[in-house]
Amino acid sequence: MHNDQLAFETDCHLLHDCGYPAPSLWSFEFEPIFSIGPVDFDKPMLLALLSTVTVLTFFWMAFGRAKVVPGKLQLIGEVLYDFVRRGIAREVMGKEGERYVPLLVSLFFLVWMLNVWAVVPFAQIPASSIIGYPVALALVVWVTYMTITFRSHGFVGGMRNLCVPSGLPKPIYVLLTPIEFVSNIFIRPFTLAVRLFGNMFAGHVLILVFLIGGWYMLGSVVGTFFSITSLTMTLVLTAFEMFVQALQAYVFVVLTATYISGALEEPH
Repeated sequence: MHNDQLAFETDCHLLHDCGYPAPSLWSFEFEPIFSIGPVDFDKPMLLALLSTVTVLTFFWMAFGRAKVVPGKLQLIGEVLYDFVRRGIAREVMGKEGERYVPLLVSLFFLVWMLNVWAVVPFAQIPASSIIGYPVALALVVWVTYMTITFRSHGFVGGMRNLCVPSGLPKPIYVLLTPIEFVSNIFIRPFTLAVRLFGNMFAGHVLILVFLIGGWYMLGSVVGTFFSITSLTMTLVLTAFEMFVQALQAYVFVVLTATYISGALEEPH
């Protein structure tokens, strides 16, 4: 049983000689709900699958039978699609970005859905706070980035694009080329995954700290006062977390667009 579950499922309060059940890594480990063959489906996996189905269903319903005069759902879909198209693809990549708008739209709304489960009742955990999901998305971006780089410029041109910045004195390249190689090929996907994971992980832990604290402090007049304060902080952090969820989806897709834009540039 997770520490946060233990806090709510037992009479664990300050005056009951019970230590504060602080959230920990156990708060991010879940027992399988069911299994299909060798695959165990736990809560985050089901949320990830539901996120995928939700995004696909929404855009299919919005654009499956698109009309010249859009209905309400199509209008919402067009506004959301245009936000990514104009606000990210065109801003970062210019006209070249048009080809990659479907990828960027898919990534934006999938990442946002993975994040938003943190504030949905009964879900209450962002699937992206489990490191495997950000890593999988970062690998999709990395494979796309590498494929476009070498398809556009060939192997030699692609390596120059990745490792040899232009306009610098030649002796600098002895030091800079290995750094660029490691940075572009290894560090970029690593930081892309860790940035998303770290923000969602930290935000979820903060909410748990104050939520469990609110329950734990109940039992006395003074404790109830601090409990109300803690629960108020939980609401404030939840509102802030909703902003961070959208922001992290935006940052993830902006960086993806930046990497693809760099892959399309002519080798130096």
